[in-house]
Amino acid sequence: MQLTNFDIDVFLRDYWQQKPLLIKNPWDSWNAPLEPDDLAGLACEEGVESRLVTQTGVCDGWKLEHGPFPETRFSQLGARQWTLLVQAVDHYVPEVAALIEPFRFIPNWRIDDIMVSYATDGGGVGPHFDQYDVFLIQGLGQRRWQVGQLCDENSALQPHEDLRLLANFDATDEWICESGDILYVPPGIAHNGVAIGEHSMTYSVGFRAPSRSELIGYWADDLLAELKDDDRYGDPKLKTQENPGEISQDAIDRLHQMMIEKMGDRAAFARWFGQYNSTRKYPDVDWREEQPIGIEKLREYLTDGMPLHRSPASRFSFIRQEANSVLLFVDGEEFSCTDENITLAEIVCGHDNIIIDENLLRSDSAMALIAKLYGQGSVYFDQED
Repeated sequence: MQLTNFDIDVFLRDYWQQKPLLIKNPWDSWNAPLEPDDLAGLACEEGVESRLVTQTGVCDGWKLEHGPFPETRFSQLGARQWTLLVQAVDHYVPEVAALIEPFRFIPNWRIDDIMVSYATDGGGVGPHFDQYDVFLIQGLGQRRWQVGQLCDENSALQPHEDLRLLANFDATDEWICESGDILYVPPGIAHNGVAIGEHSMTYSVGFRAPSRSELIGYWADDLLAELKDDDRYGDPKLKTQENPGEISQDAIDRLHQMMIEKMGDRAAFARWFGQYNSTRKYPDVDWREEQPIGIEKLREYLTDGMPLHRSPASRFSFIRQEANSVLLFVDGEEFSCTDENITLAEIVCGHDNIIIDENLLRSDSAMALIAKLYGQGSVYFDQED
C-alpha cells in the first residue's frame, strides 16, 4: 500500500511538528491488515506488551490492566466500553510492518513502532497527549477524534495511578475517521479518540523523540564506564589567591574543560548514539535463526533468488564518515564499512526487502557482513516466498 493523494513536501513544511492534519483515505488501495481476533490472540502471548483499558462507569472512572491476558478475558467484558492496545504489532505481523513503508519520508532512526488498538462502541483511553509524533490510521470501523490545546509537563492531570489523563481538555477540532483515514498529531497536542460502533481498530505509527535528559544520562553512563579513577583535576603552577574561599575562574575553566573534553567528543557521541538508537525495542527477545549460515550457502541462496528481508523487530541506520567509509548500526551493533560494503550498508538501511546485485554477490566481505546480520537475527530468508 502506498500514499497517493498526499503531498509530502507540503506536509513537512506546513504540518510536521506544527499542527494536526486529517488525511482522508490517501491510499492507492486500503485493506486492513489485521482482524480483531488476531489482535486479541497477540495480547494473550507471553512477551507481547499489551494493555486493557476499561471504563467503569463510576464518575467516568478508568481501569488499566496489563497483559498477557487469558483467552477468556475478552468474553468476560460484556457490553461495557473497553479498549485493547497492543504494542509493536509490526514485530509480529509482516502486513502491519508494511504500514511503516509509506512513512519513510521521516528518517528510519525516528520511527518507533506500530501500536494497534481495538475499541468497542464508546471505548477509548481518554484525553491525553504524547511527547512524540503519531499517525493514527483507522483500520476498521469508525473513531471520533478530537484535538485540543498544546500541553507540556505542567499540564494538570487527573488523579489516576496508571493513566496520564488530562484534567482539562479543550477540543478545538473534531473529525470522524473512517477506514483508511489518517490523523496526524504532533507532540504535545491533546487528543481524544472514541470508537463509534463495534470493531473500531486504529494503527498508531509512532516516532521516537529522545529527551535531552535521556541523551545526557545514557551518554554519561557510557562515558563513565570508560573513565579511569586516576584521571583527575590538576593545577600545576598554582598561584596564591587573595581569598582562599574563592573558586577561581582559572579553576572553573580547568574543571569545565575536563567535562567538555569527553562530553564534547562529537565522533564518540555519534558512535554511541548509533548503537544506542539502533538497539531493539525489546532487546531480550531472541530473533536469531537456530543455525548460523556459511558464506557459500548464503551466496547460493542469494544466487537462486531467495528473498532476503530485514527483521521487523530490527533497527538499521548508518552514519557517513569523513573518509570513504560509513558506520553501520544494526540492533545495537556497530560495523565499519568501506568499499563495496558501503553500498551494502545503504541497501540494508534503505529497504525492507534486500536486493543483492552481482558485484556484492562476488564480494566475500559483503557476504561475511550479511552472514553476521543473519547470525544475530537482523535479516532472514523467507523460504515461503
